[in-house]
Amino acid sequence: MSRKIDRSERTLGARSALITLFVLFFACGFLAALNDILIPHLKSIFDLNYAGVMMVQFSFFSAFLVFAAPAGSLVERLGHQRVMIVGLVAMGLGALLFIPAANLPSFPVFLSAILVLAGGITALQVAGNPYVANLGSPHTASSRLTLTQASNSLGSTIAPYFGGVLILAETPKTIDEVRQLSAVALHQYRVHEAAYVKGPYIGIAVTLFLLSLLSAWFRLPPVEEKTGRAGERGKPAYSVWRHRHLVLGALGIFLAVGGEVAIGSFLVNYFIQPDIGALTPQTAATYVSLYWFGSMAGRFLGSVIMGHIRAANVVGAFAVIVVSLLSLSIVSSGKTAMWAVLFVGCFNSIMFPSIFTLGIARLGPLTSKGSGILMSAAVGGAIVPVAQGALADRIGIQHAFILSALCYLYVAFYGFYGWKPMGPAANTADSSTVIVSSPIA
Repeated sequence: MSRKIDRSERTLGARSALITLFVLFFACGFLAALNDILIPHLKSIFDLNYAGVMMVQFSFFSAFLVFAAPAGSLVERLGHQRVMIVGLVAMGLGALLFIPAANLPSFPVFLSAILVLAGGITALQVAGNPYVANLGSPHTASSRLTLTQASNSLGSTIAPYFGGVLILAETPKTIDEVRQLSAVALHQYRVHEAAYVKGPYIGIAVTLFLLSLLSAWFRLPPVEEKTGRAGERGKPAYSVWRHRHLVLGALGIFLAVGGEVAIGSFLVNYFIQPDIGALTPQTAATYVSLYWFGSMAGRFLGSVIMGHIRAANVVGAFAVIVVSLLSLSIVSSGKTAMWAVLFVGCFNSIMFPSIFTLGIARLGPLTSKGSGILMSAAVGGAIVPVAQGALADRIGIQHAFILSALCYLYVAFYGFYGWKPMGPAANTADSSTVIVSSPIA
C-alpha cells in the first residue's frame, strides 16, 4: 500500500513540476518574441537605422554564448531548481532596468537591460531543459519536450499582440518629423515614447519575481541525470570536431536561428511599408502574433509528418518551402508579399529541435560536448539579424530578406545531405536522449 502511495506522490510531484516548467518556458517565449515589438519602437525613438536597431537581438542572443557555460556550472553546484530561481530573478532585474532606460532615455541602457534579461532566460533554459528530459521515463521525454515547446510557442504568439496594444499604442512621428525637432523637443519626445515600455515591463518584473518566490516555495522533485549507455562515461580517444555532421549541424543551427530571428525582427517594419501592408504599427504587431502562431502549429504538423517521413528529409523539404516563400515575398508586393513571409513561420518551426537531434546523432560519449556546441550556435540569432539590417540599409528591407533565404538554402543542404553521420565510430556509437527547447519559441 505504501508503495502505491509513494508512486502516486511521485506522479503528482512530476505533474506539478511539469506545470511549473510550462509556465516558466511560457515566460521565455513571451519575452523573446516581445523583442519583435521593441525593435520598431526603439528604432523610431532613437532614429536608428536597421543595423543599429538589430543590436536588440544581438544583445539578446549573445547571452546564450556568454552565459550558457557559467549557468551550466551553477547547475552542477546549486542544482536545477535554484538555478531556475536565479534565472527568474535575473529576468526580473533585467525587466526593471527598462525603467531607467526609458527615463534617460538611453539605447545602450536598453541593450544592457535586454542582456541581463536574456542572461536570466539562458540560466532558466540551461537548468530547465535537462530537468524536463529527466523528469520521468525516457520513453515519454519527447512528449514532455513537445509540451514545454508548446508553452514557449504560446508565449511567442501572445507577446506581439500584447506589445502592440501597450507599446505601439501611438503612431510614432516619421523620421523627417523627428529630425526637425529641436534638442529639447526631441528629448521630450523620446521620454514620452519610451515611457510606453515602463508599464508592461514593470508588470513583467513583478510577475517574474512572484514566479521566483513560488518556485522557491514549491519543492520540485529531484531528478537523476541520465548519461545514456554505460560506455559513455569513458573518455573518448577522438575529438568531437571530427564528426562532420555535428560541425555542419552547428552551422545549420547558427543560420536557422539567425534566419528565423531576422525574419521576425523585421515583420512590423515590413508590414507598415506602403507597398506591402500599409498597416499601422499596432495592427502589424497582431500579424506578428499570427507568424508565431504558425510556428506553434507547424511544430505539431512537423511532428506528425516526421512520424512517417525521415526527419532530415522533412527539414530539407521545409527549408526549400521557406526559401520559396521568401523569394515570392521579395519579388511581389502587397498582400502577396505579406502573407508569403507570414507562412514562413509554419515551416521554420521544426528547424532548431530537428537539426539539434540530427547533429548529436551517434556521438556516444561526446553527446554532452556536441550538445554544448549546438546550443552555442544559437548565437546566430545575434549576428544574422545585424547583417540583414546592414543589408536593409543599403538595398531596402524587402530585398534584404535574400540573406534569410540563403540561410535556409544551407539548411536544405543539411537536411538532404549534411546530416549523415560521418566520423569516428559513426556506425557503432549511439547518443543518449537529449531534450532541448528552442531559445526562440
